Amino acid sequence: MTSEQWLTEQFEDSRTHLKAIAYRMLGSIAEADDAVQEAWLRVSRANTDEVENMRGWLTTIVSRICLDMLRARRARREEFGDEWLEEPIMSLDDSWDPEHDVLMADSVGLALLVILEALTPAERLAFVLHDMFGMPFEEIAPIVDRNPTATRQLASRARRRVRGAKPEPTAETLAAQRKVVDAFLKASRDGDFEALLEVLDPDVVFRADRGAAGAPGPVEYRGSARVASAVLERGSRFAPYGRPAIVDGRPGLYVRIDGHLISVLRFTVDGGRVTAMDLVLDQRKLRRVRI
Repeated sequence: MTSEQWLTEQFEDSRTHLKAIAYRMLGSIAEADDAVQEAWLRVSRANTDEVENMRGWLTTIVSRICLDMLRARRARREEFGDEWLEEPIMSLDDSWDPEHDVLMADSVGLALLVILEALTPAERLAFVLHDMFGMPFEEIAPIVDRNPTATRQLASRARRRVRGAKPEPTAETLAAQRKVVDAFLKASRDGDFEALLEVLDPDVVFRADRGAAGAPGPVEYRGSARVASAVLERGSRFAPYGRPAIVDGRPGLYVRIDGHLISVLRFTVDGGRVTAMDLVLDQRKLRRVRI
């Protein structure tokens, strides 16, 4: 076996592990794939003669790549005022494949990935590598350019924020919320204004992210009557194509026409009514959604 073959074999043996780290770091299957591919490009050009712990070395490489990607993402949000996730995180009842099951195993779930988005890149990396993968702080510290004590503090801050976040909905809660969303979808399909008012909270907020092709900033409507009118005026023709999904750990819908993903809609349901709706129309983001 040549050295190139040996290196390829070592990398492939660690690929699932590396992709799991990248997915938890980035919250995106597509970006996780990109990070692992970039890691391979760097590894294939590197001198590995003095590498003693191949998996640890590979973990460090993919972690640095993810950290750079998170920092770039954060800079884009600061520049454009983007309050949305880089892409909606979706699951369908029948869409999971074995590889995705591996990535979603352990303590990570859709809601946790959403919570992690609120952390700084360094906090997220420290928390993921230590709390999810058991990596010592001494090994994490060089990646985030801090000493082990400061790195431990990063993970501790992240841990407190994760624990203080709203817990992930139970299956029973999601089922009850799904009934509300189903009623919303039926009213939209029927063009029933009064039925929409029944499922919308009086102070409901509707936000639409149209991306670079739309007007600057998200569109926002407030109040049940205004939101219901907007839904019937602009959304009824798409309602027949609406299909249920879990979006960022919450009940949602997606519209796909002729194989093309048109939109993703996330609902916040409280007290049996819809209190918030977040619509993603940005094609840049939708192209990276895996359904």
